[in-house]
Amino acid sequence: MYVLVPVPFIAPSIHSIPAVLPSPTSTMATRIALLLVSIVIAICSTLAAAQEVRVVTKQEGAGPPVTKENKYSAHVTLYIDDGDKTPSGWSTRKGHGADFDRPFPFQPGVNLIEGWSEGVLKMREGERAELYVPSEKGYKDRAMGGPDQAFYIPANSNLLFDIEILGKEGSEEL
Repeated sequence: MYVLVPVPFIAPSIHSIPAVLPSPTSTMATRIALLLVSIVIAICSTLAAAQEVRVVTKQEGAGPPVTKENKYSAHVTLYIDDGDKTPSGWSTRKGHGADFDRPFPFQPGVNLIEGWSEGVLKMREGERAELYVPSEKGYKDRAMGGPDQAFYIPANSNLLFDIEILGKEGSEEL
């Protein structure tokens, strides 16, 4: 005999998948098999979450949401998300290594890595956030720049952008 129980504690994205828990009269082998199934579900959920772009807001934006239809300007500093937040050598901020403040112009979905577009579309004008991009939505297995150059992004790197959406390109508020 088995009891079906919802498992929202494993991962919110799979809360509709029931866990099958053995009754007290089940055999040890059945219990172990069911435990292993639960572990596999938890691992799959964790791996799926690792593939997602995350936006962690540092300063709320008062402007409208970013859309694909507009061009924007942003201050950006790029780090390699390797657990230590290693600088890549690329920034548009004087305070982070650039010669002077030079906003980066962009339009979501146009000549950008997938993770950048996906992330900024979750932001608002005026917002500053850390944008976490897994390598699968970044440069994948391609290295960018080089160890002896001004900036370097090793192949298969997870990226961390410190980004502030200044506003729409050509806007008087920039």
